[in-house]
Amino acid sequence: MHDDRTLVEARLRRVLDERIRPAVYPESVPLEVAVWHAPGEPVPVAEGLAAEPEPIRVGTRWGAPWGTSWFRVTGTVPEEWAGRTVEALLDLGFDENMPGFQCEGLVYRPDGTPVKGLNPRNQWVRVGAPAEGGEKVCLHIEAASNPVILDYHPFRPTPLGDPDTAGHEPQYSLTRMDLAVFDETVWQLVLDLEVLGELMAELPVDAARRWDLLRAVERALDAVDLQDVGGTAARARAQLSEVLAAPAVPSAHRISAVGHAHIDSAWLWPLRETVRKVARTTSNMTALVEDEPEFVFAMSQAQQWAWVKEHRPEVWARVKKAVADGRFVPAGGMWVESDTNMPGSEAMARQFVHGKRFFLDEFGIENEEAWLPDTFGFAAGLPQIIKAAGSKWLLTQKISWSQTNVFPHHTFRWEGIDGTRIFTHFPPVDTYNCSMKGAEIAHAARNFKDKGRAWHSLAPTGWGDGGGGTTREMIAKAARLRDLEGSATVVWETPRAFFEQAEAEYPEPPVWVGELYLELHRATLTSQAKTKQGNRRSEHLLREAELWAATAAVRTGFAYPYEELDRIWKTVLLHQFHDILPGSSIAWVHREARATYERLAGELTAVIEAAQRALAGQGAVPLVFNAAPHARHGVPAGGAATPDVPRWTTRTGTADGGHLLDNGLLRITVDARGLVVSVYDPAADRETIAPGQAAGLLQLHPDFPNMWDAWDVDSFYRNTVTDLTDADSVGAGEDGASVRVVRSFGDSRVTQVLSLPPGERRLLIDTEVDWRETEKFLKLAFPLDLHAERYASETQFGHVFRPTHTNTSWEAAKFEACNHRFVHLAEPGWGVAVVNDSTYGHDVTRTVRAGGDRGTTTTVRVSLLRAPRFPDPETDQGVHRFRHALVPGASIADAVREGWRINLPERHATGAREVAPLITVDHAAVVITAVKLADDGSGDVVVRFHEAEGGRARATLTADFEVADVTVTDLLERPGGEGEPPVRDGARITVRLRPFELMTLRLRRG
Repeated sequence: MHDDRTLVEARLRRVLDERIRPAVYPESVPLEVAVWHAPGEPVPVAEGLAAEPEPIRVGTRWGAPWGTSWFRVTGTVPEEWAGRTVEALLDLGFDENMPGFQCEGLVYRPDGTPVKGLNPRNQWVRVGAPAEGGEKVCLHIEAASNPVILDYHPFRPTPLGDPDTAGHEPQYSLTRMDLAVFDETVWQLVLDLEVLGELMAELPVDAARRWDLLRAVERALDAVDLQDVGGTAARARAQLSEVLAAPAVPSAHRISAVGHAHIDSAWLWPLRETVRKVARTTSNMTALVEDEPEFVFAMSQAQQWAWVKEHRPEVWARVKKAVADGRFVPAGGMWVESDTNMPGSEAMARQFVHGKRFFLDEFGIENEEAWLPDTFGFAAGLPQIIKAAGSKWLLTQKISWSQTNVFPHHTFRWEGIDGTRIFTHFPPVDTYNCSMKGAEIAHAARNFKDKGRAWHSLAPTGWGDGGGGTTREMIAKAARLRDLEGSATVVWETPRAFFEQAEAEYPEPPVWVGELYLELHRATLTSQAKTKQGNRRSEHLLREAELWAATAAVRTGFAYPYEELDRIWKTVLLHQFHDILPGSSIAWVHREARATYERLAGELTAVIEAAQRALAGQGAVPLVFNAAPHARHGVPAGGAATPDVPRWTTRTGTADGGHLLDNGLLRITVDARGLVVSVYDPAADRETIAPGQAAGLLQLHPDFPNMWDAWDVDSFYRNTVTDLTDADSVGAGEDGASVRVVRSFGDSRVTQVLSLPPGERRLLIDTEVDWRETEKFLKLAFPLDLHAERYASETQFGHVFRPTHTNTSWEAAKFEACNHRFVHLAEPGWGVAVVNDSTYGHDVTRTVRAGGDRGTTTTVRVSLLRAPRFPDPETDQGVHRFRHALVPGASIADAVREGWRINLPERHATGAREVAPLITVDHAAVVITAVKLADDGSGDVVVRFHEAEGGRARATLTADFEVADVTVTDLLERPGGEGEPPVRDGARITVRLRPFELMTLRLRRG
């Protein structure tokens, strides 16, 4: 029996490959081809169609990297093909890899009507079904010669990721340009045999059903005349009809197939190419929707829909019709599928605001699911944000990539830091590019971890990452799997339909509390530092611009820049996409991102300064504008005033060549190496630095992960470390009250300035690195004399606790984690915060003190820079500037305040008058994250705030204007937010908040 099985399986493979698949197109004639190579960037469609092409032969090399070539193919359907199905076969030089990672094309008719996209799995264009014979064929192909960047074995540094370095060598050879007869019976036979052969391979060897399938396949192969496949295909199919008609057992796992094409908004291609990828994919998917009555396609990322609307109006018309028919579904309700670890509180909220509002405005559709199949882990603040946006479900797949621990559920409720729970599903098919292969379907059923309690999972079906989407072959396979014995059952459904059914059948799923940490891709918290700095800076500039513009609009009639702020927010949100902000895109993407952030900074600064001039007037009074949510130096939060004169800081030399900084609140000792060996807190009579250790220590590690260079840092990087203790110079800083340290290592140079601001309990460390290393990892270490089993790390609208120990594999796997503006560690009554202005990655470890002393040293290390060579071979080369602060004696409240302070420095100006805050709050734990005017142009003031310390708070907000009414809203500024209703007394509004509770109020002005 074993020999029979292996013989039939081997026979099936060969006959399919060498006889049956080639017979799908039994006859063909060549098309005439001409080409015009567009100079530079892509041209408008009308220009490409009007260009005069030159003849080109099949086999000719074409396509410089990132170029665009317009092919014109012409021909005549042979008269003898009348009554048969005819297709054009257009192979631009594809290999057998996934679509989206090589050349692509979009086919147009001469009048500019888009027909469909071309990729390795979609090379056909229907000409006639049936053809009349004698038809003239003329098609135009906008072909993109995107170079192949990805090479898994191994990743290789390549100059192809930027047109500035990619060169001009043609990338592809034109392979086939034919008209061909399409034999649908043979094509259906191929799908019959593929489905049964794949199912057969997944069934147990001794299963009766497997042998039923094997004998049926054997009979079908016997029925095929290999010299006349087309003439005998129907006979062969008849041998398979009985086994294909056998129904699935009632307990079979159920799969909701959702047509999908995960399209990275940028990755191994630039943003401009994604615009065209989306047009190609949506052209194909709208055509499939028209041809296949059961097919449903879902597309996320409102930005990509907006690109189609703006750049391909002819495709947009087809998309709108398909949406109206309920078959082309907006999904996810976010502007892009963003990273969720690093975006700040307001930015994460605005992803949903702008995404959901686009789909509401364009289609009247309310998304209730967050759709993030490929995002690299999920911050613990996200459930509350999803719910505050009016959504209630989450789908992701990426957690299945974790290297160490297997996540225990596929369907569960995810509880965030405030207690909000979101019904969540991880597709057990373990891919967001399902192609309906038998192995995928069988894996989904076997892998599903909630058996016996639930019977239903989802499969995003279609080629993705680079686009492509679902194919007619996938749809044909799904039709056979709808009710087939031995297989899970498959039906096309919308995400909403799946979630409604899954939630109904599993009303009490297990609960997972806290972040969904991906045990992989940890280095995305550090790679491409300037992209991350641009994001952080933009987030805070947007806060300032909205705050001062709203204050000026209410006080002075200043013209609130609605459209400008909307455009800038959308640009910032786009760059939070999960391959841009994480630093895992090609050089071109990050070069453009840096330029974009600089432009946005200039635009936002202009808005801020104009609003501040309107508020303060013309005058010589020295003012400080404080956009942070906490008062400082006598300047109120959200206002401007003449600051208090700060107290003193002294710097004196020490006998051993070091320096002593003192401001009466802290005493800092810097040794002759330029390292901080003591940070003494007089009020607590407490030393901050662990005995025998030094803070502000730069540490260098080798960094060559096993795979995924820009994405990964593997735990073994810690096996080797070099402490950078040698200094070129250690001396007084330019102000005389700081210490300046210069070090050289490798080909790099670093300058640190250590300062103790007057009147402040924080040691500032300004670090400038001229980074010229390769495959190295640079850390900034703070070894603390503090014993804590956990530490707090800021996330959206609060903080999450992580253990400092490694008791279990789950804790050990978190050897690199994300924080926003602060980490905080504490013993009862005394703590320490490390705050930053632009970094995210860090690690916290505990070690036994040298010499066997009792107690442990807890070390916080900030990740500064990496130097991976793929996909950008010059990652982070150049000059970088970072600011960090060590804050001894800090409570959580202090950590929150200092995190805001270092990211929102005071703005010094002159004017005629001080500026009172538009909104004040009387509780230190209640942090206002946004003050703005309502997006609908009504002039209402919108205030968003949260409890930031992890406790309960009763707070009163006071508006410095007459308030006619107050409404609790969701993130989209619509009535309906949750929580205890506020109590209004004129312009005073009292609220009660649960730990980390987020609230949005809309204030109607009187």
